[in-house]
Amino acid sequence: MTDSYSAFARFYDGLMEDACYEKRCGYLLEIFKRHNHDAGITLDLACGTGTLTVLLAKSGVDVYGVDSSAEMLSEAMQKSDEEGLGLLFLRQKMEKLNLYGTINTCVCTLDSINHITDSDKVKAAFDRVGLFMDDDGLFVFDVNTVYKHREILKDNTFVFENDRVFCVWQNRLEDNDIVSISLDFFEEENGVYYRSSESFCERAYSDEMIREMLDNAGFELEATYGDMSFDEPKADEQRVVYVARMKKSRNRKG
Repeated sequence: MTDSYSAFARFYDGLMEDACYEKRCGYLLEIFKRHNHDAGITLDLACGTGTLTVLLAKSGVDVYGVDSSAEMLSEAMQKSDEEGLGLLFLRQKMEKLNLYGTINTCVCTLDSINHITDSDKVKAAFDRVGLFMDDDGLFVFDVNTVYKHREILKDNTFVFENDRVFCVWQNRLEDNDIVSISLDFFEEENGVYYRSSESFCERAYSDEMIREMLDNAGFELEATYGDMSFDEPKADEQRVVYVARMKKSRNRKG
């Protein structure tokens, strides 16, 4: 398995302050409540540095995390240990998910699905979640929209700065609504700035494609929401939340 996000992992939390993790955790719990769902054994898919995983655990959810990045998981395990939680974290790619048992809930947040730029691999990831999902289980995930890729991220450059790092984030829109992202980090130490870089791509998928992949994986879509709301997504929505229920009668794909 190839390492990814090695440099990004060190600065990820500081650059993701607008993720509003505590509010997002409460939002997920409210989704479960509104959809009459007992979270049960929960998978935080593409958990990154584990901030949300830890918050869900502290809220009483029986949760563990999966991510493909060893560096991200190292950060996640450190957080878990500091909180005395001893959470389980597994290093796996979404499209090759292979769990020890079934789950009743899967959450996948902050556009992690978009990081898979091959639609066949997204389909495989949904299929793998479906394979391990209990009947009537809930799959809650969000995605960056086609609108965001074409109108917000397209060929734009963003600058972020905090006490640890100065980051230049450059985007380039390519075919199939893929945004090529280049990150340059400048970290100061004893008056000297050291540069490290990271690059990856994200792809936006149409609502029709996502619905079709969910259906093929055995899920029935119960709702779509605008980010951190319970309203229908607007035409200019930048992030959409999907809530899908595993059908009680379906053929599992091995």
